[in-house]
Amino acid sequence: MSTLFRHPRVFTGDPEQPYVTGILVDHDRIIGIGESAQIAAEHAPSTVVDLPGALVLPGMHDAHIHTAGIARSLVAVDLRTATSLPDALERVREHAQALPAGSWIFGGRWDSNKWEHPVQPTAADLDTVSGDHAIALSSIDGHTMWANSEALRRAGITASWPDPPGGMAVRDPQGNPTGILRESAQDPIGDVAAGPDSGDLRELLKAAQTHLLSVGLTAVTDLNGEEARAAYLSMHEAGELSIRVVKGIPMEALDLAIGEGRRTGDGDDWLRVGPVKLFSDGALGSRTCHMSRGFADDATNLGMAVMTEQQMYAAGRAAVDAGIAVATHAIGDQACHVVLDVYERLRRDTGTTLPLSIEHTQYLQPDDVARLHMWGITASMQPTHCTSDIDLVRALLPDHDLVAYGWRSVLDSGADLALGSDAPVEEANPFHGIHAAVTRQRGDGTPDGGFQPNERITVAEAIAGYTTGPAKLTGTADRRGTLTAGMLADFIAVDTDITDPAILADEPLRIRNTQVLQTVVGGETRWQQG
Repeated sequence: MSTLFRHPRVFTGDPEQPYVTGILVDHDRIIGIGESAQIAAEHAPSTVVDLPGALVLPGMHDAHIHTAGIARSLVAVDLRTATSLPDALERVREHAQALPAGSWIFGGRWDSNKWEHPVQPTAADLDTVSGDHAIALSSIDGHTMWANSEALRRAGITASWPDPPGGMAVRDPQGNPTGILRESAQDPIGDVAAGPDSGDLRELLKAAQTHLLSVGLTAVTDLNGEEARAAYLSMHEAGELSIRVVKGIPMEALDLAIGEGRRTGDGDDWLRVGPVKLFSDGALGSRTCHMSRGFADDATNLGMAVMTEQQMYAAGRAAVDAGIAVATHAIGDQACHVVLDVYERLRRDTGTTLPLSIEHTQYLQPDDVARLHMWGITASMQPTHCTSDIDLVRALLPDHDLVAYGWRSVLDSGADLALGSDAPVEEANPFHGIHAAVTRQRGDGTPDGGFQPNERITVAEAIAGYTTGPAKLTGTADRRGTLTAGMLADFIAVDTDITDPAILADEPLRIRNTQVLQTVVGGETRWQQG
């Protein structure tokens, strides 16, 4: 029983046969591609489906996403568009009024760098609108938490509470926490946010996967915690998964995963084990990314090394010895340099061929670019981080000789590139990322000509970053990434032919504004525009 999917313009992702008009599917696999009329004549498919829109593409795979964060954001307070501290507080007040007394309030995604009057918020500010609620609000980059006094009290974060390794509570001159928690200092409250106080994660993830399918994602590499893994296992067992999940292992669960015998690649086409995620540093907006030189507004601040080089090596060695791939968060140039040193040692000492990736790879010392290819390291990058950070880079790193968001440099070095969103830090929509990758411009078309335009890549390269790049990184390149015979039947129909050179040349914002009309996963329509 085969199905022929027809469309005048199907982009396969295969340079040898880039466009076809027919995809022949048997169950969940593609068994042939080519001209639809010829396929119909030769194979007599039992069903013929005409796909809508201007173009059919391989299903997109977000190489770095936090789906539990997306799921919880559906019911959390959203401060991404807040324009000032008073605006943020009013949104929190309105959200709190609709919740049961004494309940926790999570969410946030605030960015004080973009407020009309940038200030560091405090617990005292939140206390004015919180009533008896405990409130903990993550910053846009997820590396800082803004908590009110009740949240600090419930978490036991007081003047006598010691800062944990790789984190700190900002304090007033008397040593009292101000309500700002950086990096691992967020963990006591983060553990609460990952529990039942934030809602039924399984139900929330079911809603989140519908959203992800609607923007063209058919697969994700999820880097949330063990609670997300438990929810996905439950969904998989119940047959509720409609999107393919490569589930990462949080650093704190590495020993557990090794003890359980988890190995990268274990599982099936719907749910499989991914890499362990380590952390080298923080983020630019929080001034905690580890740099070789200080920031323009604080030359003595080199950011924060969340793990030492030896700690990273020990964790990485334990992982690869157990058959687990390694993905390490590194944003600052010094963080990336140290991670490359660690990965080089792992390759030399163990001979491992497991995937090793640098998550974000935002700032590289020029001499380090070639080391990615030399040691088989994938740069896992998020194009919209570049366009969101343009003003910050100009303000904080104006004289740094760095390769910034250098996906062109990465590809030219011969290294592998995988693209994602880091949602909910950014929007999960891959077409926002493709637009940013090929234009280096924000959603309003600025700056003119793009930010550091020499790092732009082609539309085909950007599509590959969301298809074949993640497939190779996750060890699924033999079944995902292109629309060719033998591959899983995962594809999307969209309203814009983003591969048309005239659109990039004359109307590039149409790439960003592309709408998904139908999403097929495993040969079945999992989402369709109403």
